[in-house]
Amino acid sequence: MALRLCQNLRHPLVPPTNFSMKATRTRKLSVMNYTLDPKDSLKLVLKVKEKLEKEYHSLPVGKNGRDDEDMILWFLKDRKFSVEDAVAKLTKAIKWRQEFKVSELSEELVKNVAQTGKAYVHDFLDVNDRPVLIVVASKHFPAMQDPAENEKLCVLMIEKALGKLPAGKEEILGIFDLRGFGTDNADLNFLTFLFDVFYCYYPRRLGQVLFVEAPFVFKPIWQLARPLLKSYASLVRFCSVETVRKEYFAEGTVPASFRD
Repeated sequence: MALRLCQNLRHPLVPPTNFSMKATRTRKLSVMNYTLDPKDSLKLVLKVKEKLEKEYHSLPVGKNGRDDEDMILWFLKDRKFSVEDAVAKLTKAIKWRQEFKVSELSEELVKNVAQTGKAYVHDFLDVNDRPVLIVVASKHFPAMQDPAENEKLCVLMIEKALGKLPAGKEEILGIFDLRGFGTDNADLNFLTFLFDVFYCYYPRRLGQVLFVEAPFVFKPIWQLARPLLKSYASLVRFCSVETVRKEYFAEGTVPASFRD
């Protein structure tokens, strides 16, 4: 379950004192953008690669495996180029991909929840050339839908969105359409699972999250979720449909459900 994925994300369930449904611009994560000379970066990548081969020989190779240099470099960046920290986090990520069987995920496998249309990747990029993952909260019913299938659909959509990244781009945009959200749609476990997955296994791939037209009933969910998400909460922006339409998409690329 989501609540067991990454204990280092956990904070006590203390509701924040300031909740606002107003549209506010996102704040950047308080993490420095560490960069190194390409030659130095390559040396560290090779160190991680050699360490993984020596100490974790049983891990798979190939794309998203222990010898995937692009993946190694990404985790090095996330861990501020600490070889030991990158190895530790990367090892967990590769093992998780094996256990979760990420490479075997397909819409056919999760067709019962996929056909609800509650999560999909938009056909067009946003104005910042980011792939867009959209979640329609009013179609999510945790009491009636299989949690395991929900999690598989979530990961499948993340993989699909990352597969649409243009050359040189690194992040995706997440949009939660909260119109029509009710208590039957509330699912703190799933929301935590989503951010856990990004923190543990897709670090720094989530550029921003839009909570669109959040109703008052969403307030207690956010009060509980916000301290759990730590710095990821700073990626969240509450906004209107009009804001999504005008600030995040060029004419002709707006998702159908956000058009006039």
